[in-house]
Amino acid sequence: MSSSSSAPGLSPIADAAPVSLCTRQPHVPADRLVAEMVPPPRFDSVRFSTYIPDPNQPSQTEAVGVLEGFATGLGGAHAAGGARRGFLGLGRSKAPKVPAGPRGVYLDGGYGVGKTHLLASLWHATPAEPALKAFGTFVELTNLVGALGFQQTVRTLSGHRLLCIDEFELDDPGDTVLVSTLLGKLVEAGVALAATSNTLPGKLGEGRFASADFLREIQGLSAHFRALRIDGEDYRHRGLPDAPAPYSDEQVTKAAYATEGASLDDFPHLLEHLAKVHPSRYGALTDGLKAVCLTDVGAVPDQSTALRLVVLADRLYDREVPVLASGLPFDRLFSEEMLNGGYRKKYFRAISRLTALARDAKRLVEPQ
Repeated sequence: MSSSSSAPGLSPIADAAPVSLCTRQPHVPADRLVAEMVPPPRFDSVRFSTYIPDPNQPSQTEAVGVLEGFATGLGGAHAAGGARRGFLGLGRSKAPKVPAGPRGVYLDGGYGVGKTHLLASLWHATPAEPALKAFGTFVELTNLVGALGFQQTVRTLSGHRLLCIDEFELDDPGDTVLVSTLLGKLVEAGVALAATSNTLPGKLGEGRFASADFLREIQGLSAHFRALRIDGEDYRHRGLPDAPAPYSDEQVTKAAYATEGASLDDFPHLLEHLAKVHPSRYGALTDGLKAVCLTDVGAVPDQSTALRLVVLADRLYDREVPVLASGLPFDRLFSEEMLNGGYRKKYFRAISRLTALARDAKRLVEPQ
């Protein structure tokens, strides 16, 4: 250990200085994109039995029952012959017979009602080996198409029993058409689908859009989906104390040096660096981190920067990386104009998740 002293309540200073995210330029090969299409670490151990429905929201209990039945229904032999059809799905002798009835479910609800928990639970409950199930966000799916090409992505995924798509984006019409076309090909191959989704630009109200909007946007696929509405409040803050106030720059810096595997960056420079890294690599950007420490957190200057920060917040939340910060509290990151605009659901989700991670980070500074 270093002989440097530490402030009361902090661990001794670690030997290694914290890393800087701003020095990382990760490269993510296509095979890693495919291999990582599984529930992220935060949702690796979730199951239907660990989902705690709000007793005041019967739709949550109902959704669990429907999804359990849906998973059970996927237990038969895969119509397309599974992974034994050859490398990347080649060698299929005839078109599969797709079972009657909806082959997809869409989880419709606000942020923080546990849609991702339920989606990951469906993935775990589906009786198929992991290589025959895929789980990823909409962004990760479009990145896969970009890396492999459309036809190869179809061949790669068409042998799967189930494809789960979290945070289906409807912000970019081109990407929506691309993924809608991809899903049509996969439905023809007998792949079951499950999805959650984000707010359509311009849709206000509850901070989400109704199932009709989603089904319309995926064009000819609406007949393949059963919509499940899940009502409720954000579980991340249900009955929990308020998020901790931001710490001082000195506290954050000392905690970063005292925490093995921590990163330390000032927030404005990190936002500049995110513009130089493709969002598909934000997960790799955080590889190996045990904590993210940020100084001088301030209001995000523009919408492009804000949307990149949303993706980073999602990847940190998925990986359960606590975030310790000085400066403005996270609920003041985004302007009123942003919070009232078409991407409001994304920003509220980011605030919710960063607040949860800030709560997790209290142990880095305050005695337990």
